[in-house]
Amino acid sequence: MWKQGAIGIKDSKGKMVSVRFWVKHYEEPSRFGINGGRISKLTLKQNGKIVFNFDRGEDIEPQTPEAEKALAILFTEYN
Repeated sequence: MWKQGAIGIKDSKGKMVSVRFWVKHYEEPSRFGINGGRISKLTLKQNGKIVFNFDRGEDIEPQTPEAEKALAILFTEYN
């Protein structure tokens, strides 16, 4: 199932930053998922730039602290 949306994350200066996400997840864990979990595809964008991408394997590692925080939130929800 595909989901998309945005997460508001505070940056190091306390300013809210929008991190957009597109995630494909399944009901059951998969060997193709992140850490063997349910997320098989995940893209994060910040200010129009891709800051993380996973497509059955990590293509782009987290590029910003906000991307790392958004990943933690999405793992809790979907992985």
